[in-house]
Amino acid sequence: MGYRETYESWLNNPYFDEATRAELQAIAGNEKEIEERFYMDLEFGTAGLRGVIGAGTNRMNIYTVRKATQGLANYICKVGAQAKGVAIAYDSRHMSPEFADEAALCLAANGIKAYVFESLRPTPELSYAVRKLGCTAGINITASHNPPEYNGYKVYWEDGAQITPPHDTGIMDEVRNVTDYASVKTMPLEEAKADGLYQTIGADIDDPYIAELKKLVLHQDCIDKVASELKIVYTPLHGTGNLPVRRVLKELGFTNVYVVPEQELPDGDFPTVSYPNPEAAEAFALGLALGKKVDADLILATDPDADRLGVYVKDAQTGEYHSLTGNMSGCLIGDYVIGQRKELFGLPEDGAFIRSIVSTNMADAIAAYYEIDLIEVLTGFKFIGQKILEFEETGKGTYLFGMEESYGCLPGTYARDKDAVAASMMLCEAAAYYKTKNMTLWDAMLAMYERYGYYKDDVTSITLKGIEGLAKIQEIMNTLRENAPAEIGGYKVTAVRDYKLDTITDTAAGAVRPTGLPKSNVLYYEMTDGAWVCVRPSGTEPKVKFYLGVKGTSLADADAKSEALSKAVHALIDTMM
Repeated sequence: MGYRETYESWLNNPYFDEATRAELQAIAGNEKEIEERFYMDLEFGTAGLRGVIGAGTNRMNIYTVRKATQGLANYICKVGAQAKGVAIAYDSRHMSPEFADEAALCLAANGIKAYVFESLRPTPELSYAVRKLGCTAGINITASHNPPEYNGYKVYWEDGAQITPPHDTGIMDEVRNVTDYASVKTMPLEEAKADGLYQTIGADIDDPYIAELKKLVLHQDCIDKVASELKIVYTPLHGTGNLPVRRVLKELGFTNVYVVPEQELPDGDFPTVSYPNPEAAEAFALGLALGKKVDADLILATDPDADRLGVYVKDAQTGEYHSLTGNMSGCLIGDYVIGQRKELFGLPEDGAFIRSIVSTNMADAIAAYYEIDLIEVLTGFKFIGQKILEFEETGKGTYLFGMEESYGCLPGTYARDKDAVAASMMLCEAAAYYKTKNMTLWDAMLAMYERYGYYKDDVTSITLKGIEGLAKIQEIMNTLRENAPAEIGGYKVTAVRDYKLDTITDTAAGAVRPTGLPKSNVLYYEMTDGAWVCVRPSGTEPKVKFYLGVKGTSLADADAKSEALSKAVHALIDTMM
């Protein structure tokens, strides 16, 4: 059936509600819009669903959510795990509570109990809840830091991490097999509750989750000593972090926490930003203004589902606030956690620092300094979670810290996804610790550069929306795969990693060896002088991303090298557009 026939079936089928059919009637004269909404089913990928909210097969709506959930339910029943139930959380986005209930009622109609949070909660708490409740799976309704018109549907497995093989492909196959929307099961809410298939959760998960975070504290003595002297500005960017971040900081003794009032309350329109991403400078405009007003030591921002943390820290010498990239804050927290664990308890012989392949090489230097293992995984925190599970199952390897360049890290194993609530707590603890040493967090960052090297990392992307955009992204990847550059920005390419073909090719010797990681559409260029460039399509947005890294002899040298390499990458992009 073509997109026009599918459109007509939705328009005329009484199964779809009146509001849906009215929305589709309103675009009757817009052939391009009809094609965009119906040329494909919204793809259920390895991370679940993510798309623009609206009517149509290629949109996020109650019907595509039901379809995805029916596929998930079929898989759960297929593997005989329906007795353990599914935990469901949601964020502040439009339609999040509705999508959460649609998923829950579809599960209930399939005989699978749903544990649904009473109100919005962070992604990492959902990961924790899956393990705490002994569920077979979890669903989180969120589109993370995407623009307001988006929502999404993330699926977790029983270990608390987002789905990985073989469950991801198994669930994807079952979702694809659901071809008739009207065949999807659902049931009334009150009936589901009466049958014990819908249970509301809240404080019974919040309290032990916060308790797990507090167990990670290494220097309560330092917090007790100087917390009253530290000033912290925090913004949840209209999302889920507001209550848990403030709660854990208050319970630890941080008394001077100033919340950006304009961004405090949940709001799916995210009215103060164009999109709620703590990686973006605009997300900090209000926080910086408040920070300067109260003379804050650090300024924190969490994204709507509170798995990513953005940070600005004050330079006491100049009064200037410096932005920390995800690589910088991740390494700052990781170095503090690992360093203090070593000082207080010693480090296990099989201790490991895990990072994604697009994250900074400074992590490698930290691991080498502490004589622990550095493990690379594909992009996606689920692969870090997968390693934690492997450590537990084999008894080989002790997780010390994990991070991604995309502003996410995890300082413990209570959850299996990045946690901005825990990251906020650990960074504030680190600030207290360094303050007892008469250092700021910026001083600590500079000390790390002196110890490990002046690493500078960056990422740039091009957005290519729609059908044509998807084709162009594939064309770019194919071009680079078939014609690998010999040099980029004056750096000679010494090795090409093709994770889709599972090859690492030495460009001088021609020797080829496997990557050792699962197949993924990613290209990575190792270059002279410790420089590198990595290219991959985004898994959550219509973008192709170009990551890069250099190592300089000073901050200024690293900045100059990074800027030059970034220009070279943009020039490379221009040749393919």
